[in-house]
Amino acid sequence: MEPETPFDSIESAQQFVELLCEAIEEARREIDEEIARTTAPGDERRKQALQLVAYNLAKLAMHMGTSRRILNDLRTLRRLLLNERELERATMTAAAGDEPDA
Repeated sequence: MEPETPFDSIESAQQFVELLCEAIEEARREIDEEIARTTAPGDERRKQALQLVAYNLAKLAMHMGTSRRILNDLRTLRRLLLNERELERATMTAAAGDEPDA
């Protein structure tokens, strides 16, 4: 059964979280560069706003890391509950037995 939306499986949610983490990291780098360029005395308020953005991006990155670990835990639990790993091993063993010797 094919997923109907990008979030119908844990794996697709993991891919989304990974892409989001990459986007957050890129934004953090850009904001850090902007903070470094903001050196004029009259730009203090702008610099404080950028620092607040950096702080919130750091919090978001931390939450996404937590989400990544939770998704990994859920995937592991699903595999345990559905015996997916045993099925994978059985399939690999059967496939290895079917390969002709060279």
